[in-house]
Amino acid sequence: MDSYSIKTLDELKEFLYRAMQLEHATIPPYLTALYSIKPGVNQDATQVLRVIVVEEMLHLTIAANILNAIGGKPDLVRPDFVASYPAALPDGETDFKVDIQAFGREALATFLKIERPAQRPEHLVGKGLIYRKTPPDITALASHPRHEDLHFYSIGEFYSAIAEGIKYLETEAREAGTTIFTGDRSRQITSEYYYSGGGELFPVTDLKSAMEAIELIIEQGEGDGGGIYDDDDHELAHYYRFEELVKGRYYQKGDQPGHPTGPHLQVDWEGAYPIKENLKVGDIFEGSELREAAIAFNTRYGEFLQLLTRAYNGQPNLLLEAVPMMFEFRNMILELIRNPLPKYPGKNGSPTYEIPGGIKQPAATRQAEVNA
Repeated sequence: MDSYSIKTLDELKEFLYRAMQLEHATIPPYLTALYSIKPGVNQDATQVLRVIVVEEMLHLTIAANILNAIGGKPDLVRPDFVASYPAALPDGETDFKVDIQAFGREALATFLKIERPAQRPEHLVGKGLIYRKTPPDITALASHPRHEDLHFYSIGEFYSAIAEGIKYLETEAREAGTTIFTGDRSRQITSEYYYSGGGELFPVTDLKSAMEAIELIIEQGEGDGGGIYDDDDHELAHYYRFEELVKGRYYQKGDQPGHPTGPHLQVDWEGAYPIKENLKVGDIFEGSELREAAIAFNTRYGEFLQLLTRAYNGQPNLLLEAVPMMFEFRNMILELIRNPLPKYPGKNGSPTYEIPGGIKQPAATRQAEVNA
């Protein structure tokens, strides 16, 4: 193994925590783009974004299952869990910014980068991680926990490192007559607690199920073995769903990547509210209703992360509340994005996803509702 490979169980747990952070980091941009779409237009785009948001929640839950399987503790209320936007994701030898922005061509270009398949070019094969200095105010996703300035070439490569680490540590454990899969099996989330048409949630209890879980995440994002569908040849991978919107045409059976031949679909690239990219609460006038609405949303989003943390740590039934709660954000987001933003002519408000500190304790005012 090279010097940057996963060699300890604690290191594997930190990688899986970062996998959860990575999967979650796609939800705010997708959710904001979804609700920035004006009523009555872009129905195809609305459906694509809604389905993908639900499947990103599925991926987050799968990563939590793997972490629980090796005795880790999923913690979505760690101060560094929610990315500060713009965030940085690996883009080969460089990186790219993930913004909170309205639906449009720029947003779709970013979403394609998030989900795209990426393999190293020949001149970088075997060259190790990519050195890239990230500014201190930027969240660098999919970086190496021990070497913050070293980045994987792609998200797929990041997950491959996790898979290799699991196999290495489990082989070591078996040689010693034990296993790394010592987690409490009652903490595994299965499909009875979270239904998604895009994939089945199954318990992770051993090496085989852990590898299958990682494969599911990768294939739903970028496709199976270079094809446009997941491993069931049933659902389009996220990358190709976004590509349909860009190309204005549906994929159909037998199509090759990059060449959809199905019916046309309409996209109104002006059919979204003009929100300010990467808005912060500090950008909004103090004492204004818009600022209060932004703070209220952030508080509620913090409660959502509390709920998920509890669900992943022994109360899986709470996950039944998570998806409805996520789409409850619609009205709170619309209250922000439909209103002009003072000081920024032509721009509207937006959720900021700046989660209040000290959210470790469940909010008493929501306790009964969350347990309902």
